[in-house]
Amino acid sequence: MLRILLAEDDEAMRVYLARALERVGYKVTAVDNGAVALPLLTDEPFDLLLTDIVMPEMDGIELAQKAAEVAPGIRVMFITGFSAVALKAGRKSPDAKVLSKPFHLKDLVAEVERMFQSEDQHGRL
Repeated sequence: MLRILLAEDDEAMRVYLARALERVGYKVTAVDNGAVALPLLTDEPFDLLLTDIVMPEMDGIELAQKAAEVAPGIRVMFITGFSAVALKAGRKSPDAKVLSKPFHLKDLVAEVERMFQSEDQHGRL
């Protein structure tokens, strides 16, 4: 079972995504910002960091950069309503998928499955 750490500051979106991902079989830990998510990455193994880009305290790009240091094997997917923010000048963002809001839940699930399907085919999971 894939373990997902979801960092999303919009409560309604966070609850919706967590429930929906759990319904299709993922184990989801949901938090409201990057500062809360970061310590969890050092305490628990996660397969995927699913994070909003624009959040208070620590944005998703900074969280993903720090996640790469403390959990080097973690995959990252950004969800955002601000696509242009994903490529801020002067900021190195980790290799990650970006899914722009609004998106349909089936698209999110398909992207998550696609990320791990390629690993599955190479026997790395």
